[in-house]
Amino acid sequence: MSTSADKDGVKPPSPFYLSENSKRIKDKSHSTPSVSNLSRPSTAGTAASSIVNPFSPPASIISFSVDPITNASMPIAATGQQEGLDPVPRLGVTALPRSTSYYGTRPNTGDNPSRVASGIRLRETFAAPPARPLTAVSTSVSLAPSKTTRMRSTMLEDPTTLDKPWVTTKDPYARIAYLLTYSVAFLGIAASAVRCYFGYKSVQLITGNLCMVLDEDFTSDTDTTFGPNGNWFREVSLGGFGNGEFEMTTSSSNNSYTSDGYLYITPTLTSNMIGSDAIFNGYTYNLTDCTYNVTNPEANPGSTNTTTFDATAYYQSCGAVSNSTTGTIINPIQSARITTRNSASMRYGRVEVVAKVPRGDWLWPAIWMLPVNNTYGPWPMSGEIDIMESRGNGPSYPDQGIDYVRGSLNWGPLSFLNAVSKTFGWWTQRRTDYGEGFHTYALEWTDSFLRIYVDTRLHYMLDLSFNEPFFSRGDFPAVVQNGSEPIVLQNPWINGTNATPFDQPFYLIINLAVGGTNGWFPDNAGNKPWLDNSPTAMLDFAQAQDTWYPTWGSDGESGSFVVDSVKMWELC
Repeated sequence: MSTSADKDGVKPPSPFYLSENSKRIKDKSHSTPSVSNLSRPSTAGTAASSIVNPFSPPASIISFSVDPITNASMPIAATGQQEGLDPVPRLGVTALPRSTSYYGTRPNTGDNPSRVASGIRLRETFAAPPARPLTAVSTSVSLAPSKTTRMRSTMLEDPTTLDKPWVTTKDPYARIAYLLTYSVAFLGIAASAVRCYFGYKSVQLITGNLCMVLDEDFTSDTDTTFGPNGNWFREVSLGGFGNGEFEMTTSSSNNSYTSDGYLYITPTLTSNMIGSDAIFNGYTYNLTDCTYNVTNPEANPGSTNTTTFDATAYYQSCGAVSNSTTGTIINPIQSARITTRNSASMRYGRVEVVAKVPRGDWLWPAIWMLPVNNTYGPWPMSGEIDIMESRGNGPSYPDQGIDYVRGSLNWGPLSFLNAVSKTFGWWTQRRTDYGEGFHTYALEWTDSFLRIYVDTRLHYMLDLSFNEPFFSRGDFPAVVQNGSEPIVLQNPWINGTNATPFDQPFYLIINLAVGGTNGWFPDNAGNKPWLDNSPTAMLDFAQAQDTWYPTWGSDGESGSFVVDSVKMWELC
């Protein structure tokens, strides 16, 4: 029986057996079959020569392989042509002569396949079949990316069939929610605007005319600045100024001087002048230019309201004796305290001081004001205005170090009863401190309010309205105990205004104190080397010099209180 291949004159390719021996003879042309244990068995009624491997590659393809010995590319004979064995054609199909194998092999001289040949056959076993040859009806494969049509998901419903109840039926609460949301937002914005407006209007300002009282830029030399016609007066004393301070204030240019347009108040060691041994024993130190008789002693905290000469207070302020037995020493530090007492004062107005605070443990810089006259009695009955006070201790100091500045008012009906705790405040630097640069410390003061701030009104330390008398503001008891003697409190400002005692002329003071026993440096805080109630507090401080003096810096400027300018205006 003839097949369609016979009719067309086209012979099928030779069969391809995967288990055949890879040894081939290139020029073998006989077709006599030989008996081999590698030949495939035929089915019943079918000649063995009619079985063809359906996975045989086309005969037109010649495979090239690399000779493992010579490393050269060479054509390899087809695996189906063994020596003495012709391929068995498919049933009813005439076999065509085959060319070399598409997959190739290496020549072998033995009858059995070599290790290399076995490896080649193994690779042939798992290799993909080659592509079919092109025919007249086949099309070439395009290398361009094919454009496919994305199939539509069967999970999507027809949009026209989706149920949208919010389109057909309106939610009655939707409009209410819409209006409520926007109404609340509008009310929030309106309330914020109203709050800002009334906050702006509540800031009290000086509305009258201001007349310049003092304009100091420190461009003059030291002698001119502190001379008879200068704006500044040096107060000289070693009595501690009622605070138990450890420094003595001098008139020396070592402690207060001007340079390059700045005022410097610099603390120095007294031992540099008289030696370390003289500080602790066997030395008498007198301030020959002591100003106790010139300044009003009533203006000092703790003084009495009298104009008679107090010899004890004079000797305490102008001289000291060191005695190791009693524990009394000469003040170990020399500093300065300068005032405008004889040159400028003001009653209501504005003060601006541009300054940089000193850095160092137990340093106490201050910009403050005292009344020219103690109209209502001794301190604090006539008041005290502290524009700026600070501590030179580092930011790690637990009780507000150099990164804090404080403003306050001192006032009270008795010399030992001070209500400063009701009128004080502070401001702080979060990422730096006030010893890094200059800052403006300002006071705004009228008969209706008093404000103390640093740099801007937003950074106010104290903003006080005079809306009630100070005696009622203090909420003092009717009777106080002074030792064993009860005292009935009297209102010293009964004939004054709500601003009393801060309704009198005040003058300006700039000083740099060191230590003290009044509580400004609390006990047991920051490794404080003395106790306030100890009779040897100054001695304990001096003996710990190795711990605090290195923190003042060696350049002489780090521990100095530096002032750039001072301006005073009075309401006129």
